[in-house]
Amino acid sequence: MNSDAFTYRRGKLHAEGVSIESLVRRLGTPLYVYSQSAFERGLRTIQGGLSSLESFTVCYALKANSNLAIVKMMGDLGAGADLVSGGELERARMAGIPPDRVVFSGVGKTAEEIAAGLAYGGRGITSFHVESLEELGLIDRVARARRGKRARVALRFNPNIDAKTHPYISTGLKKNKFGLNADELRAAVSMLPRLKGIELCGLSIHIGSQLTSLSPLRTAFKALGSQILAVEAALGRPLEFADLGGGVGIRYRDERPPALEDYCSEIVRAFGPKSAFRSRLRILLEPGRVLSGNSGILVARVLFRKPRKQKDFLILDAGMNDLMRPALYGSYHELVPVLEARARGRKKKTDVVGPVCESGDCFASDRPVPTSLEHGDLVAFLGAGAYGMSMSSNYNSRPRPAEVLVSGGRWRMIRDRERIEDLVRGEHP
Repeated sequence: MNSDAFTYRRGKLHAEGVSIESLVRRLGTPLYVYSQSAFERGLRTIQGGLSSLESFTVCYALKANSNLAIVKMMGDLGAGADLVSGGELERARMAGIPPDRVVFSGVGKTAEEIAAGLAYGGRGITSFHVESLEELGLIDRVARARRGKRARVALRFNPNIDAKTHPYISTGLKKNKFGLNADELRAAVSMLPRLKGIELCGLSIHIGSQLTSLSPLRTAFKALGSQILAVEAALGRPLEFADLGGGVGIRYRDERPPALEDYCSEIVRAFGPKSAFRSRLRILLEPGRVLSGNSGILVARVLFRKPRKQKDFLILDAGMNDLMRPALYGSYHELVPVLEARARGRKKKTDVVGPVCESGDCFASDRPVPTSLEHGDLVAFLGAGAYGMSMSSNYNSRPRPAEVLVSGGRWRMIRDRERIEDLVRGEHP
């Protein structure tokens, strides 16, 4: 398994010290189960790896898993928040994340979202990461309308670097919608003298997600460093921070992502005490998947087995609306039985599917699956803590799963299972 937080004990799958079978008896399926220790371990590793820096903040990317309990837990451990919507801004506020640990990314911020960011915590967030010249102008207008309020911003640089990842989660190429190219960056800096509502505080970069090599990041850090020096020369003053984004991958199957310790070493090498910057910049990071991905599982129950000559179909009570990644990206999630004995014996080529009325509602194609798995058995998709519940939907009018957070031998419900009445709230026949 990809995380030692989820292991078999006495033949039954556990999350830390809690039996998955016991949770299902109480709460039913589908069910998301998270390990608090797994979240903590990843964050502590990054914080320890960056300890030689003068100043840094790990801004947890809410888009990976935005449950309020998760966000508050990360905040209590010293993390901040990386946001991409007004809804995520409100989640950060409800979780008590301080303004000086909040950054707002995304290519399509509205005037209302910008105003909410300026009002956050009474003094405004650390930075709006600007991704277009037109956005920079909008932020200026919204800020000036607030009685001379100045918005703290960073310019997001798109370095045209191939992150070697899935095209849907690549964000640092010139063909991607994200960030400013070098010419646009210079144009943005030249606009600043007439933008009285803008305070340029830093530059940011984020080239993609699920990176399995440090090489693209090493190249991106070098490119960002060059741009920082150029912008500082044009401004005639130093910048306050550099936001290095996130993107380090995890192991879903046979990937070999870089160790977090090695990732941190690259950051220290590029911006730390022995670099050209001599640790004078505050370093911001935006990890999401690497903290949450292998910290969660999705538990489902087998409804039916449909035997066929060439391959079987194993039909679960979880669908693509509960875990979208396989249908959207063709992503791999390891499937394990909750009872270890069910993993033994003959395996047959099987499509593992859900009940949603789409042929694309498929978690795994031609996967060797034990023939002993049958109606009523429980299975778990590993690596489901990131972009699982946060991408879920009510397609086919299906209520979304409950969520549980486990710590040691204790657990607590952190989201109730939705009911049909929740789905139609606000509708008017």
